[in-house]
Amino acid sequence: QVQLVESGGGLVQAGGSLRLSCAASGSDFRLNARGWYRQAPGKQRELVATITSGGSTNYANSVKGRFTISRDNNKRTVYLQMNSLKPEDTAVYYCRIFSTASAIEFWGQGTQVTVSS
Repeated sequence: QVQLVESGGGLVQAGGSLRLSCAASGSDFRLNARGWYRQAPGKQRELVATITSGGSTNYANSVKGRFTISRDNNKRTVYLQMNSLKPEDTAVYYCRIFSTASAIEFWGQGTQVTVSS
Protein backbone atom coordinates (compact mmCIF):
# COMPACT_ATOMS: atom_id res chain seq x y z
CA GLN A 1 0.00 0.00 0.00
CA VAL A 2 1.15 3.51 -0.75
CA GLN A 3 0.16 6.73 0.98
CA LEU A 4 0.52 10.15 -0.61
CA VAL A 5 0.51 13.44 1.26
CA GLU A 6 0.15 16.62 -0.76
CA SER A 7 0.95 20.13 0.37
CA GLY A 8 1.58 23.60 -0.99
CA GLY A 9 -1.82 24.65 -2.25
CA GLY A 10 -3.40 27.96 -1.41
CA LEU A 11 -4.66 31.28 -2.67
CA VAL A 12 -2.50 33.36 -4.99
CA GLN A 13 -3.02 36.32 -7.30
CA ALA A 14 -2.81 35.93 -11.03
CA GLY A 15 0.80 35.99 -12.15
CA GLY A 16 1.99 34.50 -8.90
CA SER A 17 3.64 31.18 -8.12
CA LEU A 18 3.04 28.13 -5.98
CA ARG A 19 4.96 24.92 -5.41
CA LEU A 20 3.09 21.72 -4.72
CA SER A 21 4.71 18.74 -3.04
CA CYS A 22 3.62 15.11 -2.83
CA ALA A 23 5.45 12.79 -0.45
CA ALA A 24 5.04 9.03 -0.76
CA SER A 25 5.31 6.38 1.92
CA GLY A 26 4.84 2.64 1.74
CA SER A 27 5.85 0.16 -0.93
CA ASP A 28 6.18 2.23 -4.08
CA PHE A 29 9.19 0.52 -5.65
CA ARG A 30 7.11 -0.90 -8.53
CA LEU A 31 5.50 2.42 -9.31
CA ASN A 32 7.86 4.22 -11.60
CA ALA A 33 5.84 7.25 -12.59
CA ARG A 34 4.44 10.28 -10.83
CA GLY A 35 1.89 12.79 -12.00
CA TRP A 36 -0.17 15.81 -11.14
CA TYR A 37 -3.78 16.13 -12.20
CA ARG A 38 -6.42 18.75 -11.52
CA GLN A 39 -10.16 19.03 -11.37
CA ALA A 40 -12.02 22.31 -11.55
CA PRO A 41 -15.65 22.60 -10.42
CA GLY A 42 -18.00 21.04 -12.95
CA LYS A 43 -15.17 19.65 -15.05
CA GLN A 44 -13.47 16.32 -15.46
CA ARG A 45 -10.13 15.59 -13.89
CA GLU A 46 -7.34 16.34 -16.34
CA LEU A 47 -3.65 15.64 -16.64
CA VAL A 48 -1.31 18.47 -15.74
CA ALA A 49 2.11 16.80 -15.89
CA THR A 50 3.81 13.44 -15.46
CA ILE A 51 7.37 12.31 -14.85
CA THR A 52 8.92 8.85 -15.03
CA SER A 53 11.72 7.40 -12.95
CA GLY A 54 14.04 8.18 -15.84
CA GLY A 55 13.06 11.82 -15.80
CA SER A 56 10.91 11.91 -18.92
CA THR A 57 8.20 14.52 -18.59
CA ASN A 58 4.89 15.24 -20.23
CA TYR A 59 2.79 18.38 -19.87
CA ALA A 60 -0.67 19.52 -20.78
CA ASN A 61 -0.52 22.18 -23.48
CA SER A 62 -2.24 24.65 -21.16
CA VAL A 63 0.64 24.60 -18.68
CA LYS A 64 3.68 24.19 -20.91
CA GLY A 65 6.27 26.85 -20.22
CA ARG A 66 4.65 27.80 -16.90
CA PHE A 67 4.68 24.60 -14.81
CA THR A 68 7.59 22.29 -14.06
CA ILE A 69 7.34 18.80 -12.60
CA SER A 70 10.32 17.30 -10.80
CA ARG A 71 11.06 14.49 -8.39
CA ASP A 72 13.48 13.75 -5.59
CA ASN A 73 13.78 9.98 -5.42
CA ASN A 74 15.74 10.09 -2.16
CA LYS A 75 12.90 11.98 -0.51
CA ARG A 76 10.28 10.04 -2.45
CA THR A 77 8.68 13.34 -3.30
CA VAL A 78 7.36 14.84 -6.51
CA TYR A 79 6.98 18.58 -6.99
CA LEU A 80 4.99 20.85 -9.25
CA GLN A 81 6.37 24.35 -9.61
CA MET A 82 3.62 26.60 -10.95
CA ASN A 83 4.55 30.02 -12.29
CA SER A 84 2.56 32.73 -14.05
CA LEU A 85 -0.63 31.34 -12.59
CA LYS A 86 -3.93 32.20 -14.21
CA PRO A 87 -7.48 32.15 -12.80
CA GLU A 88 -8.20 29.18 -15.07
CA ASP A 89 -5.59 27.20 -13.13
CA THR A 90 -7.95 27.20 -10.15
CA ALA A 91 -8.72 23.60 -9.25
CA VAL A 92 -8.09 20.82 -6.80
CA TYR A 93 -4.71 19.34 -7.67
CA TYR A 94 -4.14 15.64 -7.17
CA CYS A 95 -0.94 13.67 -7.02
CA ARG A 96 -0.86 10.24 -8.64
CA ILE A 97 1.74 7.51 -8.36
CA PHE A 98 1.49 4.71 -10.89
CA SER A 99 3.17 2.03 -12.92
CA THR A 100 3.59 2.48 -16.68
CA ALA A 101 3.56 -1.33 -16.99
CA SER A 102 0.39 -2.14 -15.07
CA ALA A 103 -2.86 -0.70 -13.81
CA ILE A 104 -1.58 -0.14 -10.27
CA GLU A 105 -2.04 3.43 -9.10
CA PHE A 106 -2.59 5.48 -5.99
CA TRP A 107 -3.98 8.98 -5.59
CA GLY A 108 -3.48 11.69 -3.02
CA GLN A 109 -6.30 13.48 -1.26
CA GLY A 110 -5.96 16.66 -3.30
CA THR A 111 -4.91 20.21 -2.51
CA GLN A 112 -6.84 23.32 -3.47
CA VAL A 113 -5.22 25.95 -5.66
CA THR A 114 -7.13 29.18 -6.13
CA VAL A 115 -5.90 31.94 -8.42
CA SER A 116 -7.61 35.30 -8.08
CA SER A 117 -7.80 37.81 -10.90
